[in-house]
Amino acid sequence: MVNEESDKQASRLGWALLTAYVGVLLWVGTQEFQRCRALWSVSPSPFLWIFHWNPDSTPAIPFLVLFPLALRWRSGLPRIPQPAAPQGTVRPLGACLLVGSVALGAAWLTGKAFGETPPAYHDEYSYLFQARTFLAGRLWFPSAVEPHLFDQMHVLNEGHFASRYFPGAGLWLAPFVASGVPQWSMWLALALCAMLVVLVAKELASLRAGLIAGLLTGLSPGILLFGNLLLAHLPTLVGLMIFLLGFYRLRRTGSLVWAFITGTGLAFAMLCRPMTAAGVALPYGAYLLWSVRPWYLERPSPNATSEKAGWEQLSLQHRLLGGLILSVPLVVGFGTMAYINREITGNALLSPYQQYTNLHTPRHVYGFYNVTRGERHLGPRVLKHYDEWAEELTPSLAAQNVRDRWFASWRWTLGMIPLGAVFWLVLAGGPAMRSNLHLLLASILSLHAAHVPYWYAGIMHWHYVFETAPLWLLVFGITTDRLFQTWNVQRRGMMKWCWTAWVAMTIFVNLWAIEDIWIGPLARGIEELGFARNRYAQFANLVKARVSTPAIVLVQGDPSDRHLDYVTNPPNLSGPVLYGRYLPKQIPLTRVKELYPNRHVYLFDAKTNQLRHL
Repeated sequence: MVNEESDKQASRLGWALLTAYVGVLLWVGTQEFQRCRALWSVSPSPFLWIFHWNPDSTPAIPFLVLFPLALRWRSGLPRIPQPAAPQGTVRPLGACLLVGSVALGAAWLTGKAFGETPPAYHDEYSYLFQARTFLAGRLWFPSAVEPHLFDQMHVLNEGHFASRYFPGAGLWLAPFVASGVPQWSMWLALALCAMLVVLVAKELASLRAGLIAGLLTGLSPGILLFGNLLLAHLPTLVGLMIFLLGFYRLRRTGSLVWAFITGTGLAFAMLCRPMTAAGVALPYGAYLLWSVRPWYLERPSPNATSEKAGWEQLSLQHRLLGGLILSVPLVVGFGTMAYINREITGNALLSPYQQYTNLHTPRHVYGFYNVTRGERHLGPRVLKHYDEWAEELTPSLAAQNVRDRWFASWRWTLGMIPLGAVFWLVLAGGPAMRSNLHLLLASILSLHAAHVPYWYAGIMHWHYVFETAPLWLLVFGITTDRLFQTWNVQRRGMMKWCWTAWVAMTIFVNLWAIEDIWIGPLARGIEELGFARNRYAQFANLVKARVSTPAIVLVQGDPSDRHLDYVTNPPNLSGPVLYGRYLPKQIPLTRVKELYPNRHVYLFDAKTNQLRHL
């Protein structure tokens, strides 16, 4: 009976591999045909086809040739070494240190490509503002006498001068900002996240699966790029990975300590990005609620203990206690957010994030037909040019955004083909392939669903679903481990070597660029982010070279550029140079000089890049 079931599973996996192969073959063929046609229109030379690659599809061609041959090859070829069952904590600790070192080194090398340039996005400056506010022992600073002079993107300035963002990322950044090395906060978060991925995969499958998923996390081009942005995504991932590790250990052991760790991880992620935390955690929360139904439980086994029995074999009282302990950090987190809301906005239920949207970008509101709804609430503080960037979210735009986010998450995480193929293998490969992956896949779907009612696809078309990246890599690592186990039984050692070479080639194409042949995702991302960073660096160098301190530089914005804004100040509005908005009708120059009599006044025209002394 066991052999019959095993044969059935092997047959199903065989069909899944065949259909995945055919699907990849058709997709690669389509992409390569389009590439050839485009190159032929430039020059009818075969050398263009050979030397100008599509990084998504061209590297897969040799492996599409090799895989059918390798699948038919049964031999005693040398096998890829397999780690033995780990003893104690030594092997997992070594694996974590290896993965963490690789991730930290890759993040540092990526950062070196940017040089000593400032942050690229408005949001990063707001998070730095928040960290400096916390370092001063405050939640907000009082606004200036003429507050609109110092309006800053993503910073509230209605009497309370405070970042709009939730407090988790600012707290994570604060010690590193105080030490003068803010970027290390994200590099270390990336390394910690990769190490936690190892432990989560070990809970779900094996240490080998953990090594695969952890190394891919540390070498993912999209994660490396976000590891060099001062945003909330990496701190959120740390919280979510602690949550996942705690959950799976809680489910295995029933330990109340892990219940508390699970809640703590989720609470921290919630303090960074609440909707993301909720989107990822929703399937897990549903599972826990389902598991404590009184009529569902049978009597626990007389040999079950709270230390060693799985969650589902424990008594109802024990599970309820575990759920209560898990919820304590969440209650503390909600209470913290309510307190901060009240301190900044005056309303415990109104977050600074929502208040900023209400005042400055009403068309950016969450939900369908956002522009129509937002135009009913236009006020004097609306950032007209930035607010009008929003598109009306219709069902067709929502569907397009879902598609763009889904495929961009594959492209930036590892690659369209590897993740697409593994996703199909999990769906079609039978119960053995899907074992322990249901909640991970449900979390991916849940996070995508949570952002369907938002008009913007996201930075690089995926930053709203960025936190699915390690989930996809967990699925990939665990599926690879199970494929290797199957190929060992079937004596298809060549398939393991081909699969490993394919993954290695994918990583190489992702992380390196060869001039005139391909530009991988990491190089494209560095180039894209480098544009804004270099512009900010040019402005900083111009001010340093031309401005006599103390000074105030008034910035006249460029109406054609929504995404560069040079008005960034410390929350206490101190320092040798302050940056303000040039508002001659609202705040005449005479008023500026009256308020700051000891400062030189300069005007910077962002459109012409000209700086002059007034």
